[in-house]
Amino acid sequence: MGVISAARPYLPGIAFLAVGAILSHLIAGAVDGLQPLVVAVGIGALVGNTAGTPDAAEPGVGVDKLFLETGIVLLGAAVVIEEFLAAGPTVLGLVVVAVGGGLLLAEAIARGLFRLDGTTPSLLAAGASICGVSAVVAIGRVLDARGSAITFAAATVLLFDAVTLVAFPIAGEWLGLTGRQFGVWAGVSMFSTGPVAAAGFAHSTEAGQWATVTKLARNSLLGGVAIAYSLAYTARSATEPGVRRLWAEFPKFLLGFLAVAAVANSGLLSPAALESIGRVSDALFTLAFVGLGLSIRLREMREVGGAAVGAVLVHLLVVSALALAAVRWLL
Repeated sequence: MGVISAARPYLPGIAFLAVGAILSHLIAGAVDGLQPLVVAVGIGALVGNTAGTPDAAEPGVGVDKLFLETGIVLLGAAVVIEEFLAAGPTVLGLVVVAVGGGLLLAEAIARGLFRLDGTTPSLLAAGASICGVSAVVAIGRVLDARGSAITFAAATVLLFDAVTLVAFPIAGEWLGLTGRQFGVWAGVSMFSTGPVAAAGFAHSTEAGQWATVTKLARNSLLGGVAIAYSLAYTARSATEPGVRRLWAEFPKFLLGFLAVAAVANSGLLSPAALESIGRVSDALFTLAFVGLGLSIRLREMREVGGAAVGAVLVHLLVVSALALAAVRWLL
C-alpha cells in the first residue's frame, strides 16, 4: 500500500504522457515515413503551448527525464559492440575534438565577437559543446553562477534544441547521409540528449542508435570539463570545491547503458529477450518525447537575448559544418 500511495500523485501525468504516446503511434502509422518519436514531440509542444499541462498531471509529466534515461540504458541491448568498436576510435576522436574545440570556439565567439562577460559565455559553451541544459546546470554550480545566468543560458540552449530537432532530420535527408553518418553528425553537433535521440530516430533506427551512443560519449566528458572550468575560475566564493559536486550531476545512466550493452553482447540473453527490451526502450522513448515537447515554451524562447542567440548560432554553424565534412570523409 505504501508504494501505491507514493505512486498515486504521478499516475495522472504518466497517463497524460501515455495518451500522447498512443496518439503519436496512431498518427505515424497513418502517414508513411513519419516517425512516432517526432510526432510525440510535436503533440507535446502543441499541447504545452495551447492548453498546457493540467495541474494534476505535473508530477507525473516531470518523470519524463527518468523515462528518457531508462530508455537510453535499455538501448544498450541494441548495440553490437563489434560494430561500434570498429568505428569507435574515429567517433571518439571526433567527439573529443568537437568538445574541446567547441568550448574554445564558443568562449571566443561569446566574449570576443558578441561582448558577453561573466560566467554566461562559459555556460553557453558548456551547453552547446557537451550536453545541453544538464551541462549548463552542472558548470553553473561549479562556477557558482547566478541563477539568472543559468536560466538565461538554459533558455538559449532550449531554443536551439527545438530548432535543430526539426532542422537536422530535414538536412540529413537533403544531404543524403547514411544512418551512421547522420547519427554521428547529430550526436557531435546538436546539444541536449533528448533532441539528439529524437532527431536520430527521425532519420532511421540505425541513425538513432549512433546518435545516442555518440551523444553519450560527449556526455561522459562533462566531469573533465567541469574540473577544467573549476581550475580556470580561481576566485570562488563557495566553501566546497566545485569538483566535489560533479557526482550529483554526472550522467549516471551512461554506466547503465554500458552495463546493458555488455550483458547483451555476452550471449546471456536470447533474441526474444533482446527484442522485448527493445520494445520497452521504444515505449519509454515515446513517453519521454511527449514530455520533451511539453517542456518547449515558445513564449520563453522569444525572450532569449540576441547576443546569446548569435553566439550559439555561429558556434552551431561552424561546428556542424566541420563535423559534417569529417563524417563524410571518415565514415
